[in-house]
Amino acid sequence: MLERVLERQENPDCNTDPDDLTGVTIDSIASSVPQHRIPQDLAQSLATRIFGKRYPDFCRLVGTFENAGIQSRYSVCPSDWFMEERSWPERAECYLRGAVSLYRDVASKALLASGHDASEIDFLVTVSSTGVATPTLEARVLAEMGFRRDVKRVPLFGLGCAGGVSGLSIATRLAQSEPGAKVLFVCLELCTLSFRSDRLRKADIIAAALFGDGAAAACLSADGGSACQIVAGAEYTWPDTLNMMGWDVDDVGLGVIFDRSIPAFVTENLPPALNYCLDVMGTDRRSIARFVCHPGGAKVVDAIETSMKLEPGCLDVERDVLRDFGNMSAPTVLFVLERVLRNGVSGNLVLTALGPGFTLSTLQVRCDG
Repeated sequence: MLERVLERQENPDCNTDPDDLTGVTIDSIASSVPQHRIPQDLAQSLATRIFGKRYPDFCRLVGTFENAGIQSRYSVCPSDWFMEERSWPERAECYLRGAVSLYRDVASKALLASGHDASEIDFLVTVSSTGVATPTLEARVLAEMGFRRDVKRVPLFGLGCAGGVSGLSIATRLAQSEPGAKVLFVCLELCTLSFRSDRLRKADIIAAALFGDGAAAACLSADGGSACQIVAGAEYTWPDTLNMMGWDVDDVGLGVIFDRSIPAFVTENLPPALNYCLDVMGTDRRSIARFVCHPGGAKVVDAIETSMKLEPGCLDVERDVLRDFGNMSAPTVLFVLERVLRNGVSGNLVLTALGPGFTLSTLQVRCDG
């Protein structure tokens, strides 16, 4: 696929229509976190008590907590819940209870901010990869929140950290599919429930230093009523990278796959893939006012700035969100977008996120100041 980029650069007459998503606007963005705040020093203390005497190299990895760029994160469970080994049914119960509550809260915020009533929503798109719910989350709140009985439900699983951008792109296409359609997009992850004290693996300790719980929601409409319009989207999946990020599944639950090479891989491989996505979207990099990036971790943010040749420190909002909430997987990039828009940034914005696959997902949003 990257050959297409080179072909277009060498032959300006080689035109392919961009991935056009125009006509859909973002009417509101909202975010929410659960009630239990876990400061980073408490997370480090808990991890030391759990892993310190059992994992030979823990003393070498404990610095991950100090260098992660995180001051706090939030969890659906109190901190002492993690001191005992938990079964799959226990994790599933906490996921359903916490996810339904968080869905209700963030969806209500987004609807209120948009001025839309729940009964006006035509599509419910839900992204979540940290638990299993059947019936799905939106079905569990459908009646009490007042969604119509004929509302179309689209649950999405397995997108991981890219889910905020990929899911928003899918929600946009659904909004385009029907004249005047309104879509509620909810992106919700309870990453802390995947904490594993039974596995003595480096990836699990790094995950304990990075991940938190959170949700974001956006109301979209195809009536052009907002000053923030989605323009285009594109994705690129690298070959032979299935083992870079994802889940192991066993009798106890989900276990994180988190390759140590991700920062180096991003530094080396992100630029051509990003150029491909920008080309597919018909976007001139010089027209971009700001990239809005998923902050997977402090090292990943540094790698993004380096590889994309951005000014050092320009991803300040990304670092602020990471500091305040940790890596919440899919919703995190929407937390960043919410703050960027609140700060009054306007013009062409390009959202980026990296997730299992290994995939780069991008979305262009044009916001008038």
